[in-house]
Amino acid sequence: MDSKFFKNLEGKTGVNMNDIFSLANSLQGANFKDEKTVRSVIQQVSRIANKPVNKEMEDKIVNSIVNGKEKLDFNTIAKMMNKK
Repeated sequence: MDSKFFKNLEGKTGVNMNDIFSLANSLQGANFKDEKTVRSVIQQVSRIANKPVNKEMEDKIVNSIVNGKEKLDFNTIAKMMNKK
């Protein structure tokens, strides 16, 4: 992809694309029915997005994903984080 595109996206969002790619690579083959894995992903997304997630919200997100109510993707987690 065009590096200018990513630089523009980084400028608009404040999110480092290398962090996003690193997270995406780490998710390949991950078990999203495992609570520890899901908590780790939530914490990574929170850090990358610079949006703190309190324990109560993390528990709700984990429960929802582990129990199959929600799929695990950035949009789902972002929507849940914005509901707080």
